[in-house]
Amino acid sequence: MTTKALAPDVSTWPAENAQLIGSRCDACSATTWPRQDRCPRCSGPDMSELLLPRRGTLIAFTTQGFVPKLPYAGGETAATFETFGVGLIQLGDDVRVEARLTEADPEKLATIKDVELTFIPFYTEEDGTEIITWAFTPVAENS
Repeated sequence: MTTKALAPDVSTWPAENAQLIGSRCDACSATTWPRQDRCPRCSGPDMSELLLPRRGTLIAFTTQGFVPKLPYAGGETAATFETFGVGLIQLGDDVRVEARLTEADPEKLATIKDVELTFIPFYTEEDGTEIITWAFTPVAENS
């Protein structure tokens, strides 16, 4: 089976221990994700690529309980859709990212603090190509 990334420019997937690719302003040190050509803080043009930490802290969460509106590319119908979690994750000291979570149970999400980047199947194209997306999964307490 062929696999490809939903958004190949936002991560180093399929590299082992893949990371999200952000950027840092050389002038004011603002950090962004995804990477940007200009700084949102000072409007400077000098942005350097920055690989973001794989582990972070779940700051807030919600669940998506219905098929998102277009341009959502998931391919589900109302009959096949499965609720998924969405979280705001603090990565390092400088940047927060919004991403899919591998856990969707609100009671379990309320107890999760540490999460780690992973890559999961998102949908399968008509030709059989599996599309992969980034997500965050809970970190076991002893890992």
